[in-house]
Amino acid sequence: MAGLDQKSPNVLLQSLCCRIMGKSEVDVAHQFQYAVRVVGSNYAPTIERDEFLVAEKIKKELVKQRREADAALLSELHRKLQSQGVLKNRWSILYLLLSLCEDPRKPPVRVANYAALFAQALPRDAQSTPQYYCARPQSLPLSYPDRTQSAQSSGSMGSSGVSSLSIYATNGPTPTPQSLLPGQTQGMGDSLRQQLSSRLAWNLSAAAPSVPTSTSRGLANSVPRSVPRSRREGDTGSGSVEISESALVRDILYVFQGIDGKCIKMCSSESCYKIDGKIAISKSLRDITSRLAELGWLHNKVRKYTDQRSLDRAFGLVGQSFCAALHQELKEYYRLLSVLHSQLQVEDDQGVNLGVENSLTLRRLLVWTYDPKIRLKTLAALVDHCQGRKGGELSSAVHAYGKTGDPYMRALVQHILSLVSHPILNFLYRWIYDGELEDTYHEFFVASDPTVKTDRLWHDKYTLRKSMIPSFIAMDQARKVLLIGKSINFLHQVCHDRTPPGKIIAASKSADSPKDAAELFTDLEGAFQSNIDAAYFETSKYLLDVLNKNYHLLEHMQAMRRYLLLGQGDFIRHLMDLLKPELVRPATTLYQHNLTGILETAVRATNAQFDSPEILKRLDVRLLEVSPGDTGWDVFSMDYHVDGPIATVFTRECMSHYLRVFNFLWRAKRMEYILTDIWKGQMCNAKLLKSMPELSGVLHQCHILASEMVHFIHQMQYYITFEVLECSWDELWNKVQQAQDLDHIIAAHEVFLDTIISRCLLDTNSRALLNQLRAIFDQIIEFQNAQDTLYRAALEELQLRLQFEERKKRLQSEGEWGVTAADEEVENKRVQEFCETIPKMRSQLRILTHFYQGIVQQFLVLLMTSTDESLQFLSFRLDFNEHYKAREPRLRMSMGTTRGRRSSYM
Repeated sequence: MAGLDQKSPNVLLQSLCCRIMGKSEVDVAHQFQYAVRVVGSNYAPTIERDEFLVAEKIKKELVKQRREADAALLSELHRKLQSQGVLKNRWSILYLLLSLCEDPRKPPVRVANYAALFAQALPRDAQSTPQYYCARPQSLPLSYPDRTQSAQSSGSMGSSGVSSLSIYATNGPTPTPQSLLPGQTQGMGDSLRQQLSSRLAWNLSAAAPSVPTSTSRGLANSVPRSVPRSRREGDTGSGSVEISESALVRDILYVFQGIDGKCIKMCSSESCYKIDGKIAISKSLRDITSRLAELGWLHNKVRKYTDQRSLDRAFGLVGQSFCAALHQELKEYYRLLSVLHSQLQVEDDQGVNLGVENSLTLRRLLVWTYDPKIRLKTLAALVDHCQGRKGGELSSAVHAYGKTGDPYMRALVQHILSLVSHPILNFLYRWIYDGELEDTYHEFFVASDPTVKTDRLWHDKYTLRKSMIPSFIAMDQARKVLLIGKSINFLHQVCHDRTPPGKIIAASKSADSPKDAAELFTDLEGAFQSNIDAAYFETSKYLLDVLNKNYHLLEHMQAMRRYLLLGQGDFIRHLMDLLKPELVRPATTLYQHNLTGILETAVRATNAQFDSPEILKRLDVRLLEVSPGDTGWDVFSMDYHVDGPIATVFTRECMSHYLRVFNFLWRAKRMEYILTDIWKGQMCNAKLLKSMPELSGVLHQCHILASEMVHFIHQMQYYITFEVLECSWDELWNKVQQAQDLDHIIAAHEVFLDTIISRCLLDTNSRALLNQLRAIFDQIIEFQNAQDTLYRAALEELQLRLQFEERKKRLQSEGEWGVTAADEEVENKRVQEFCETIPKMRSQLRILTHFYQGIVQQFLVLLMTSTDESLQFLSFRLDFNEHYKAREPRLRMSMGTTRGRRSSYM
C-alpha cells in the first residue's frame, strides 16, 4: 500500500472499512470487496437528493427520542458544515449516516396510493426553465452518464407534489443511534465500531450468496440473481413466444419514459407503441398494455415540443415560460415513475415474492395512471393548440382551454396560465409604471416603431398588436394600457417633463411571481381592473394638466376659433378694410412682408391686442399658389404656427383643414363686404340720380337684384356662423372639458373639423353644391362690376349736365345768351347717346339676373335633395317667399317625399 496514492478512492474506501470494523486490512478484505461493488453499482436512493431534507429527518428522529438539545446542536453543526467548503457531497455523507443508523430488519412501509402522487397540486413558486428538467429522473437507473450531475442541483430547488409526500419511507428510516449524531463523534469508540460493523456485516451476509458482476445493462440487470429471472421477465431470448405479466410491467415502465422495451416498441408507421406480434399474450393483457402505452406516446409528444422550443430563443419569454410549465408537469410525472420503479426495486431487494395482492400489475398501473393520463392528454392538447403561437397569442390559446366544466382540468390550465402570463404581466406593469417597453421578441400587445420621429410620437410610434392581446384582457383595458405608457413617454420626450413616473402614478403591487399572477387572474374585474384604471386616470390627468398649464392648449384652441374661423369680428372687418387696396391688385404684385405689417396694424387697432403674446406671435400671413389672372383676394390666407406638444392636437392634416375652411369663410365674408359696398353705393347715389329719370328703371332693377343677393348671403352667413360653427364649437368645448385623456381631445377635435368640412360643403360629397355656391359668388362680383360701371357712367353724365347748366347760368348772369344753337345741339347729342346706352345696361342687368336666379334655383334643388336636413331647412329660408318654388317643380316636393324617395334610391 506504500506505493499507492494515499488519496485514491480505493485507499480511502479501504481505510473507511478498517475504521468502521476496527480490524486490519487483511481482515476486512471481504467487506472491502462488497463496499467497492456497492459504490460501483448503479443503485440510487429513491428520494430526492435534498441535503436539508435529510438533516430534517435526522432531527425528527432526535425529537422522537426526546433529545431536543441534540437536535438543536445538530442544526448548529450542520450550519457550520454548510459554511465550509471541505465536503462537496454533504448530502451523501448525511444520507450514509442516516442509512447506517436505520434498523435493516424493519419492514419497509409501502405507498398505498400511487395515483394520488401525480395528481397533487403543482408548486406555485415556479422558477424559469431549469436545465436539469431536461434530464430523466435520477431515481430511474437508465445508464445515462450525465444524469447524476444534473440531479445534484435539484437539492436546492423547492419540492412539492409527489416529493412532499412521505415516499421516503420506502427504505424506512429508523431512529438514529445517539453515537451517530453530530457533536458526539469525539466519543465514538468500540461500541460505535461494533454497531457499524454489525450493520455492514448484515448487508454483506444478505447479499453474499449472489453477487452481481455487472450492472451496465440498466434496470433489468439490477435485479439480484437470487431472484429467478423467470419471475420478472420471462425467457424471451430462448425462442419462447410467451411472456409474463411482470415482464410487461417492467417494459411498460420503459414505455412510460418514451423508451422502447424488449417486447413493446414504437411503430413508426402507426405512430404508437405496439407489442411484438410474435409475443403470445391474452387479449385482455394486450388491450391493457395498449392503453398504458398511450402515456408513453403522450409523454413523447409533450417532450418533443419542449425539447424543440426550449432551445429556440425567438420563442420568447412567454414561450419559455410555457416550456417551463410543461417541464414541471413532466417532472411530477417522472416522480410518479420513480415511485413505481422503487416499488419494483423493493420487491426485487426483498428476495422473495410478495404475492399478487402486493406486487405491481398492469391493472394496478392502469388505475394508478388514470389521473396522470388525463393530465398528459391535456398537456398534449395544449401543445397541439399552441403550435406556431407565441407571446400574447400563446397565452390566449392556453386561456381558451381553461373554459371547461372539469375542475381538475381547469386547475391545471389555470396554473399553466399563471406561469405563461407572468412575463406578459411583467411587460404590462413595466410599461404602465415606467413607460419602458423591453419586448425583444415582439410578444407584448404594445408595439413600438423606433423610426417614428418625436413630432409623430403620439400618433404613430406606439400601436396595438391586436393578435397579441390576451383573451383575458379586454380591448378597453388594452387601449388604456397603451395610453398609459404612451402618455409617460409623451411627457418625457415631447413635453420634456422630468417628473419621475413614481410621482405621477402611485405604483401598486405588481405580479412578482406566478402566484401573484394567478391571484390577479382570479379577480380580473376587480384588483387588476382597478390597477389599470388608477394608472390610466392619474397619468391622463397629469398629462392634460401639463398641456393646459404649461403649453396653453385650450387658449390655442380658442385662438383657432377667433382668427382662422373668423370669430373675432372687429379684427376681421378692420383687416378687410386695410387689405382692400392691396388685395385688389394682381396677385403677382403682392409682398408677404407688406401684408404682415397690415396684419399687425389690424391687431393693434382692435380687441385682438389684448390676447396673449404667445398667441399673437403665431399669427402670420400666407400666400397661396398663384394662378394666371388671380387677384390678391384669391391668394390671401391667414396662418397659425404650431409646434411642440400642441402640434400633436393641431397636426398638419388639421391645419390644412383649417386653411380650407378659412379660405371658404374668407370668400363668403368678402361677398358680404362687397354687398355692403353695393348697398352703400346705392344709398349714396339714389338722391344724386333723381334728376335723371331715364335711369329709374335700371336703378330699380339693380336694387331688386342686390336685395336678392343680400338675402342669400345673409342666410348663408347665418347658416355657417350659427348652425355650423357655433354649434360644432359648443360640442367640441363640452367634449374637451369632459375629456379623460389626450386621445379624447384629439378625437373630438377631428370630429369638429370633419363636421365643419362637411357642413360647409367642402367634402367630396358636396362638390356640386360648392361649385354652384362659387358660381353665385362670381355673379355677385360680376354684379358689383356692372353696377360700378353703371354708376360711373351715370355720375359722369350727371357731372356733364350740371356743368352745362352752370355754364348756361353763368353766361345768363353776364347778360349773354345762355347757349348757342351749336352748343345746345352738341349737348342734346351727348344726352341722346347716353340714353341709348341705358337699354344696353338694362339688358346686361337682365342677363345677369337671369343667370343668377338660374344658379340659385339649381343650388336650391341640390339643397332639397341633400341628405343633411339642415341643408334642406336652409333651402326653405333662401326661398322664403316661394319665388323659386313657383318656377321649379322639383322644389315643390315636401321633405317627407324627398326623404322617402332618397331612401328608395338607397
